Amino acid sequence: MPDISQKSTTSSTDDCSAVHDPEIQLEKNQLRVVSNNETPLEYDFPEGSLRGWMVLIGSTISQFCAFGYTNAFGVYNDFYVRQYLKEKYTSSQISWIGSVQVLIAMSLGLFTGKAFDAGYFYHMAIGGTFALSFSLFMLSLTRPESYYQVFLAQGLLSSIGIGLLYVPSLAIVSQYFKRHRAFAMGISSIGGALGGAIHPIMLNTLFHGRVGFHNGVRISAGFLLGLMIISIALTKPRPPQMKTYKSSLWKDFCRFLCEPAYVLTTLGTFFTMISYYFPIFFLQLFAITQGIDPKLAFYTLTILNGASILGRIVPALVVNRYGVFNTMTLCLTGCTLLIFCDLGVKNATGIVLFAIAYGFFTGAFSGLLGPMVAALAKNDAEIGARMGICFTFSGIGGLLGNPIAGAFLSSSFEWWKPIVFAGMASAAGAALTLAARFLLVKQRGTQFV
Repeated sequence: MPDISQKSTTSSTDDCSAVHDPEIQLEKNQLRVVSNNETPLEYDFPEGSLRGWMVLIGSTISQFCAFGYTNAFGVYNDFYVRQYLKEKYTSSQISWIGSVQVLIAMSLGLFTGKAFDAGYFYHMAIGGTFALSFSLFMLSLTRPESYYQVFLAQGLLSSIGIGLLYVPSLAIVSQYFKRHRAFAMGISSIGGALGGAIHPIMLNTLFHGRVGFHNGVRISAGFLLGLMIISIALTKPRPPQMKTYKSSLWKDFCRFLCEPAYVLTTLGTFFTMISYYFPIFFLQLFAITQGIDPKLAFYTLTILNGASILGRIVPALVVNRYGVFNTMTLCLTGCTLLIFCDLGVKNATGIVLFAIAYGFFTGAFSGLLGPMVAALAKNDAEIGARMGICFTFSGIGGLLGNPIAGAFLSSSFEWWKPIVFAGMASAAGAALTLAARFLLVKQRGTQFV
């Protein structure tokens, strides 16, 4: 058996013939490892081109509108628990709205990843823009204590729009950047953090001011619609790089399951997502129940998501040197320790410090997730499919985490129970990612993976 860490020296003629020989292709897929430091041909990846930077800006705007809005759900959660749905529904029931939103938004990656690889970027971008803005206009028509109306508009329809935008807007960056792909995708993910910082300020100001909830949601919907029009105008997908690469979703799924490193990475992301949104969705409510001034509590999400911007930039600058799995493992360990540290947070200073630190490490996780999955791809044509499958399991984790945490919390606000639950899930995610890292070190013969 040849050493899998060696670069393939097979000629391009053999590569073409291998496409038509399943046995040769399978062997090549098993032996070929794409190095993170591999320098591609300039005509394959126009690094630093004007079009590439325009696409990166458009992708960042799309992330701002999609998962940036999801990261602001804590404002909705607090408003629903304390005012809009408080008479009939528990915190756990209300948490299902945000959790289903995360599940559908990320699980759609199972299909949007393949659709992106097939060249349907514009279809998903336009469809996602319409679904997201329309769902918010429908949310503005809901009535207090009408849980099913809120769930249909925000839990289902808006999540479809976000799901149609998320993976394609992240994957399109990989078409224009190879050497600096991790950095570029990290910059794109800043949009989600920036949205998570700006949307809470805007929503809290609108909901608790003279504008009110319903008109505030309408203003927010119009704002997102305008930004997405700009995003679509800036982004231009390239033709599929490997037109000979054809595989069904089921074949991709079965093939990826035969890769232990990919399975461990996906499971690690699943457990991480169980804990990931707990502080984001509950931090504002946590601050208020701890007796913090509401004026400060309304800014806790902004502080957290603002810190995550730095968390997406710093790791992106060092990941090419130290390896994406090494960097990710450190970040997940930091998330785990911080969640357990939340047990001792009782005052405004502690909450602000927690928001800054947790925001940094979760920002790093969000920024490195795409590059980490992409680093496992055997070729660039399967990046979308790998992201889609991994993000689907991530969405399931996001679905389960918050309702369970809300059930532990109960109406008496026993915070230590959901904190311990989230901390244990985060620890499992870090351990599985570390195991994947050890496998890759053994396979590739280098510590920098």
